[in-house]
Amino acid sequence: MEATGFDLSDLSDEDREFILDAFGAHSALLFRDQTLSNAELASFSRLFGELDVAPDNQRNKAVPGMPEVYVVSNIKGDDGKPIGSLGAGEAIWHADMSNRENPPYATLLYAVEVPPSGGDTWVAGMFAALEDMPDNLRTKIEGRFIKHDGTYNSGGYVRKGEEASDDPLTCAGTLHPAICAHHATGKPVLYLGRRRNAYVDGLALEDSESLLDALWAHATSHDYCYAHRWRKGDLLMWDNRSTLHRRDEFDPEHRRLMHRTQIRAKATPRAA
Repeated sequence: MEATGFDLSDLSDEDREFILDAFGAHSALLFRDQTLSNAELASFSRLFGELDVAPDNQRNKAVPGMPEVYVVSNIKGDDGKPIGSLGAGEAIWHADMSNRENPPYATLLYAVEVPPSGGDTWVAGMFAALEDMPDNLRTKIEGRFIKHDGTYNSGGYVRKGEEASDDPLTCAGTLHPAICAHHATGKPVLYLGRRRNAYVDGLALEDSESLLDALWAHATSHDYCYAHRWRKGDLLMWDNRSTLHRRDEFDPEHRRLMHRTQIRAKATPRAA
């Protein structure tokens, strides 16, 4: 949903109530033409809950003095080192930090600088993906838990403190229900996390791989996707518990600078 006519740095109580209701009714909101300082971005983000801090990884960077504002960028500073994380490459489909026991509730991404093309962000709705799922596929995951890999992040890098592994049976990870009760509404929603090293608990590895391939093919169909072409000043936010998202690659010679915040969840994923 695109929400128009809002200056996120100066909201009335009525505006705040409308936005909270809108986010409760939709899995993603888009605000155009914003001019936000880092403090204003953090202040607006707190409307939705307590802020998380940038992930603890050697490649992750936050705004100096503001650990809750994560820098996503391919730009290098005067010292030749990246000022942010994730570079210019593609980021595969995922839900943020699903390897945690309590993954974040929501993610907000604000465009400070954007390339002339590429770098689009795709969002896939997992409510609709579950509602439209063929009965024979849904039956296979009802009551099942999926292991969410803790080895690699969405850029393909090994997480701090982990060892590289490509064995879904033995890699680090956390089990979450394949079909969760959404923490705010209780409505059933598909929860996949990311594909690499995922494992459907209790199945033979071959059967797990086959089932996961079918789930991901269905869930990332264009029928459930929105592709966002960025403009400077856009703020896109999504419910991390009811969507997947990914990023297209872009020309590394072009600058891209995004600031991201995340909202901590109040409850761990539970089965529907």
